[in-house]
Amino acid sequence: MISTPVSATINHLLARESWARAELVRHVGKIAHFDGGLATVRLKVAADGMVQAAPAGEAANVTIRVKMSDLPLIMQNRERAFSYVQLEGDADFANTISHLGQNLRWEAEDDLARLIGDIPATRVVAGMKAAMETAKSTQQKLAENVAEYLLDEKPVLVRPQAVADFSDEVSKLRDDVERLAKRLEKLNLNGR
Repeated sequence: MISTPVSATINHLLARESWARAELVRHVGKIAHFDGGLATVRLKVAADGMVQAAPAGEAANVTIRVKMSDLPLIMQNRERAFSYVQLEGDADFANTISHLGQNLRWEAEDDLARLIGDIPATRVVAGMKAAMETAKSTQQKLAENVAEYLLDEKPVLVRPQAVADFSDEVSKLRDDVERLAKRLEKLNLNGR
């Protein structure tokens, strides 16, 4: 069952944050059902503010549905995560879950320091952050280069300004043709 490893991970984060456990204690016994389509997780708030896997037979106080296609957006912008989900049930409990989702952070360096020491952990985490930034920068540069190629080198795409300029030129040409037609019409009438 997926709820057990998820609850263990969340409890690892909660163990360091007394403020988060205090928020959850207000909801002791309540069950949150997270429905991701392919997988569901049911968690129950324990008396100590930690969470545990909830039995399938008990009714959920709040159900949070998320589309798998929205997960990258949620991971990219945790502050707006709940704008991508559908909520049903206890609004106060859902608000608490949202607040915890925005503010609980995994301190990888602290966990790693227990295994390999403070200095190596700091260097590993700094290296991972640098690698992530490099990957993000590379992705951005690749996207810019592909766009430039498709706009300039092999024009498959058209810049919005070029479309606007073309539209203006077509309108100007149409007006010129109409003026020329009227002049020709006047010349034909005067020449008769």
